[in-house]
Amino acid sequence: MKLPLIAAAVALLSLAGAANAEEHVVQMLNKGEKGAMVFQPAFIRAAPGDTIKFVPTDKSHDAETIKDMIPDGAEPFKGKPSEEITVTLTKEGFYGVKCAPHYGMGMVALILVGKPVNLDAAQAVKQIGKAKPVFAELFAEASKAAAN
Repeated sequence: MKLPLIAAAVALLSLAGAANAEEHVVQMLNKGEKGAMVFQPAFIRAAPGDTIKFVPTDKSHDAETIKDMIPDGAEPFKGKPSEEITVTLTKEGFYGVKCAPHYGMGMVALILVGKPVNLDAAQAVKQIGKAKPVFAELFAEASKAAAN
């Protein structure tokens, strides 16, 4: 009789954990608060198990991870142009995200899940065009957020 009660308790705890997961919505915009071709927000602080929903508010945007800019063991993701993509991130660390057609224009985002375990590796990735100064700003923002 005790085994079914334990199984029920474990199931309830699992549901409670899923209920605590947060969904972060990121708009993919032609024009936003910080200029043209942006993810809004461009910096997201999440907990392991949270989901990130990328919404193409304007057409021809996508969201995909940047090679070598995700934590070890994390699964890369790649959305399709003009389509919403929702990802659940479970590995701690930084995830660099780009809109492939507008990457050189600085359409990038930075997600910090839990602890910044891959900070050095993520910052070492070479960026192109306007993505370079945008990532510098995003890492500065992440540093401030991690200090709080």
